[in-house]
Amino acid sequence: MTGQMNAIGYIVGGGLKENLRARLTVPSQQVQEGGFVVIESGDWLFYGLVTDLQLGATDPRFADEQSEQRLPPELARLLHGQTLFTNLEVLPALMLERGPDLDSPEYDRYQQEIESGLRQKPAPLPVKTIPPHHAPVRLAGPGDIAEIFGKPKEPGNFVIGYTREQGHPVCLNLERFVQRSSGIFGATGTGKSFLTRIILAGLIQHDRTSLLVFDMHNEYGYDDIASDTQARVTGLKKRFPTRVRVVGLGQGAMIRGQPPDFNLEIAMRDLQPEDIELLTHELNLKETTPTTLDALLTTFRQDWFASFKAMRRNAVVVDEETGKKMPAPDSVAAWAIEAGVNVMAAEGLHDKLRRLFNCPYIVEDPAADSIGEIIKALEGGQHVLLSFGRFESDLDYLLVTNLITRRIRQAWEQRTNNYRTRGEQEPRPLVVVLEEAHKLLNREMASQTTFSAIARELRKYYVTLLVIDQRPSQIYDEVMSQLGTRISGWLGDEDDIRAVLSGLAGREALRGMLARLQPKEEVLLLGWGVPMPLPVHSRRYDDRFWEELLGRPVHSSRGEEDIMKELGF
Repeated sequence: MTGQMNAIGYIVGGGLKENLRARLTVPSQQVQEGGFVVIESGDWLFYGLVTDLQLGATDPRFADEQSEQRLPPELARLLHGQTLFTNLEVLPALMLERGPDLDSPEYDRYQQEIESGLRQKPAPLPVKTIPPHHAPVRLAGPGDIAEIFGKPKEPGNFVIGYTREQGHPVCLNLERFVQRSSGIFGATGTGKSFLTRIILAGLIQHDRTSLLVFDMHNEYGYDDIASDTQARVTGLKKRFPTRVRVVGLGQGAMIRGQPPDFNLEIAMRDLQPEDIELLTHELNLKETTPTTLDALLTTFRQDWFASFKAMRRNAVVVDEETGKKMPAPDSVAAWAIEAGVNVMAAEGLHDKLRRLFNCPYIVEDPAADSIGEIIKALEGGQHVLLSFGRFESDLDYLLVTNLITRRIRQAWEQRTNNYRTRGEQEPRPLVVVLEEAHKLLNREMASQTTFSAIARELRKYYVTLLVIDQRPSQIYDEVMSQLGTRISGWLGDEDDIRAVLSGLAGREALRGMLARLQPKEEVLLLGWGVPMPLPVHSRRYDDRFWEELLGRPVHSSRGEEDIMKELGF
């Protein structure tokens, strides 16, 4: 009876495959595309999503005639109420057995059966049937939202946004979110970075997983300035000073004018031939490169990169007996002749690798094992943000991210095997956060990088991906299919929309909804990590967010420098 009192309409037709149709009994402006509605049918509740609103008439003549101009207003209103109507198209998503009413004599027996184990506790199920004609339809209330998406106060539930019509909180279950790889998508300027900060902050506060963030544009560690509003944006390091470690690439790196917690230098002996082959497009490498690299590895073992760098190009000596010019002993050509490698191929590769030879963060003897420090921090429950500083080229990003992730994969596989075979401590789950994901996960690169292996198979080794990208259509479809949860802002390109919705039920109904999101602060929740698709107003990344998350007041507008000035320093 309660449902009928606040009903917005009733079912008039449809089916599982073609969606349900509901006749509106309230003005159409009270309902929006993407509205979360509940259909009540006996002991069952059906949860659905409004995917379309359509005007109709009992006779086309009533729709054509403007009767309000020739009839008194009251009479015209009554006529319209009888002849003109609006239908909702509803995508049924879940069904839930609610049991008898509280005041029903059957209720006590129903509860006893659940408590004794004779009946399963009701839980949302995929829709297998449909409600009957004239079943009442209403907008979901806060209790319905909490029933499906979880209560905000329950452990592991993180409020990611609010329903668009009534502002009810919608939760993302972080435990479920990190169990599979996930993605955050949206066109440039739709607020992906803010949404990513919100989710990262929630994961850090939840403290059940470690984060390794490849921060290509130095956005997440220290305070930043928003490009559109010029407002100060709080960095994660400021709110979690002991739990977040910012790592700068290269000795002496400065991030947003501040020194990082420590610097990352890559040892030449850590470079493998596959790291170089990954850069084939960036360095314009030839087909002969793998052969040359294999010969270098055979000759010099792990010192192949340093040895190749030390070789001289076009260096010759004159034979004292014949007077002929010969390759110098320390030249590329001399090594190539001795190793049985094409001289031109070896010299060409030496030229192409000059960009890497000159990289200041690749050194022969680093001051410390920086990658080992990163792994130790992650294993200890800290979160690492690797900022690339001034090294923002695709070459730097491809090389460093893949090399570090390869070491990460080896470490977590080893810890997982030790846990399963020797009973050692269970590995701490790890989420690798990857910006500009299409550069590493496109069709050409996916088979060569460690990231595609993480998306496909490393879930069993406690490692998952969180990819952030504005062009999901450029990510290899096999990788996209492995992304359990997808959170997408507005996308204008049809190929990008198709990529985000690939593999999901009801994607045709959701296509227009995704294309009509507001350019900012509206996202569509999709996939394995959420019970059903739902568009929401995302939370704002401001002081209120931090106060709700941390449970204490914050004053991000007053930095340390301002406070010191007030004190006279």
